[in-house]
Amino acid sequence: MKNKTYQVKHILVQHRYEAEDLLKRLSNPIAFEELAQKHSICPSASQGGDLGTIQFGLADPDFEEAVESLKPGEVTKQPIRTRFGYHLIFRVK
Repeated sequence: MKNKTYQVKHILVQHRYEAEDLLKRLSNPIAFEELAQKHSICPSASQGGDLGTIQFGLADPDFEEAVESLKPGEVTKQPIRTRFGYHLIFRVK
């Protein structure tokens, strides 16, 4: 996967129950970016959770595995745990 990239937005929280609650709220017409700005503990929160374009192999392996399973425009169906906490991931492209 050399030079393969992806673009994602995410919401990072400390606890699984927080991520599960936010996932339920995503089924309502609340923008992913708005929830990221209000709840994410990642510095990317101020940009609506936008991590920009990332090259495969540079992020947490569990995070990247989740990204690979998503089609552009999809959000993870469950929280993804990494050493940083729990993520909800939206694959932009």
